[in-house]
Amino acid sequence: MKTDQKEFLEASLSDVKKEMAIPRMAKSVQRAIAWQNRQPNRRTSFSIEALPKISFDFSGAITLDENFEPGGTIFLEGDPAETLMYIRRGRVKLSVASRTGKEAIVAILGPGEFLGETCLGSQSTRIRTATAITSTALQVIERNEMLRAFHADRKLSHAFLSYLLTRNIRIEENLVDQVSRGCERRLARTLLLLAGDENHHKEHGFAGISQQTLARMIGTTRSRVNFFMNKFRTRGFIKYHGPLDADGGLHINTSRLAKAFCK
Repeated sequence: MKTDQKEFLEASLSDVKKEMAIPRMAKSVQRAIAWQNRQPNRRTSFSIEALPKISFDFSGAITLDENFEPGGTIFLEGDPAETLMYIRRGRVKLSVASRTGKEAIVAILGPGEFLGETCLGSQSTRIRTATAITSTALQVIERNEMLRAFHADRKLSHAFLSYLLTRNIRIEENLVDQVSRGCERRLARTLLLLAGDENHHKEHGFAGISQQTLARMIGTTRSRVNFFMNKFRTRGFIKYHGPLDADGGLHINTSRLAKAFCK
């Protein structure tokens, strides 16, 4: 009897350890995924909302303007985290590398967004690599200078808080998207997010993002992205100005794409 009880306790302890080893998701993400699973016959849909058009006034802070050409490294994973940057023009790729050297793209940022803002917290080193995709102009602000500006300018601190909250919601939505939707819908959502404008009544173009980059963003292969991009082109959602997989010349008919996938 004691032997059976001991085996039961050991098995229970093993289950607890396995449970503790599973990374925790935000409760809101768990609820969203559970809601999707409870409605298997319902056609999944999503909405695309652009980040708020917030005006950041840095006149009360000391900033440094820096420019990067396409492919230029802004900072590397492991570098000291002493500054944050505000993107005035261009696009920036945030990525991390595995131990085997495989790159995973965390985000593509555009004008009006920040990078390196984790330096305002407890992180003293960069946890990602930032690379300019197109010609990029940044406003660079030292950590302590930004904190001083927050204390001096309440409007600036409120605007930055609003930006961070909205961006965190976007990241959470991306997580739900990755685990609950197929490649085609993830690709459509990514293209609409890259268009980066709430106005879905005109065509949007951007450069510097290849099909391989899109594949890494949505967690699939380049061949799958190529298949769906050809499908989107046939349906009039996108068109190319130049080679099929060039790093530029992609134009998105956001009105048609949003109508097809944001129902």
